[in-house]
Amino acid sequence: MMSRGLRILSLVSLVALSTGCATKAPPYDYSGFMKAKPTSLLVLPPINESPEVKGSSSVWAQTTKPLSEAGYYVLPAALVNETFRQNGVGSPAEAHNIPAEKLREFFGADAAVLIKIPKYGTSYYLITSETRVEIEAKIVDLRSGALLWEGKAQATSAENNQQSQGGLAGLLIAAVVQQVVGTAADVAFDYSGIATDRALGAPRYNGILPGPRSPKAWQVQP
Repeated sequence: MMSRGLRILSLVSLVALSTGCATKAPPYDYSGFMKAKPTSLLVLPPINESPEVKGSSSVWAQTTKPLSEAGYYVLPAALVNETFRQNGVGSPAEAHNIPAEKLREFFGADAAVLIKIPKYGTSYYLITSETRVEIEAKIVDLRSGALLWEGKAQATSAENNQQSQGGLAGLLIAAVVQQVVGTAADVAFDYSGIATDRALGAPRYNGILPGPRSPKAWQVQP
């Protein structure tokens, strides 16, 4: 009986170990990134796929911090926005469709950061509400047009959400209040900062490589 129990325990441990290993994504191929080694980045206005009109500007405003702290020179968003405006580029989609060589000619940056926002804002459900921001990002070399890196991240109020103890009525009231306050105060702006940092901060496993001004420049995180 003891031998059988040990075999079962060993099998359970093996399954748990293999399951734990399976949850980790395979290492990203940084060969193109290491070859290009961009030093300056142009962040294009994010394409907002959510119904919240504030999504693009909110995320765009918070991209400079993580990228600068990662060791890159980042062109100021206000300067980029004004340059696009003066040249008749009126939407993020139009900016993303500009050829790499043209962006290089206008801004002089080594690479461009292209962002899409699948979800942004506060949603109401039956007995709860949730503020969620999802970001998909990629970095393209403006000298060659090659894709250097791509990844995604999210942040949600559900990460720290605590259930109310006031019964069903209390849960419903709390959900409505959370949605009203979240929408009116644009709580998603704070979560967009978290999601942006998770997507563009460095060093991180499978994240962007630290730039030339970082003490860990071009080091891949295990």
